[in-house]
Amino acid sequence: MAEDDKNIQGIENLDSSVDASSDMFEGSADGANEFQQALEAKTEECKGLNEKYLRLAAEFDNYKRLAQRDQREQIKFGNEQILRELLPVVDNLERAINSAKGTSSVEALTQGVELTLKQLLGALTKFGVTAVDSVGLAFDPATQQAVAQVSSDTVPANHVVDEYQKGYLLQDRILRAAMVTVSTGAPN
Repeated sequence: MAEDDKNIQGIENLDSSVDASSDMFEGSADGANEFQQALEAKTEECKGLNEKYLRLAAEFDNYKRLAQRDQREQIKFGNEQILRELLPVVDNLERAINSAKGTSSVEALTQGVELTLKQLLGALTKFGVTAVDSVGLAFDPATQQAVAQVSSDTVPANHVVDEYQKGYLLQDRILRAAMVTVSTGAPN
């Protein structure tokens, strides 16, 4: 066991072990000198690679922290652009309410609300939100939700008679299904 302890060498003891092993080269000073130089070169190379690894590990940790911070920022402020587009709509609704309080005309209020709705729909369109047409078309369970069925002489069976709530798409994905009444066809 004591002999095993003697054979275990640390990097600090390499110089002394090189001196001891140089006797094995039959007294050849050139062979020992070359061995010493090769060992020193490999030791320097190892130290350089270790430093390079430590720098790379530190850079990767910094990158991970920055990516996580950017992800938190994106989640926190991801809807900033759409909200900025909706603020003028809020302003116009406030103006319509203040204008309606000053006058007794319902027509002016209706016109103001219609213009505000048009502005809101324009803002939604900028972000890829579009309305789903339903009335008169064949019932599509992927984009419509049937809330009632009625018989109709004018609308064929399994077609939409009336729409209670509009459906909307975000790009190609359903954002909200339309709530519709479906025709059962002509009464018996």
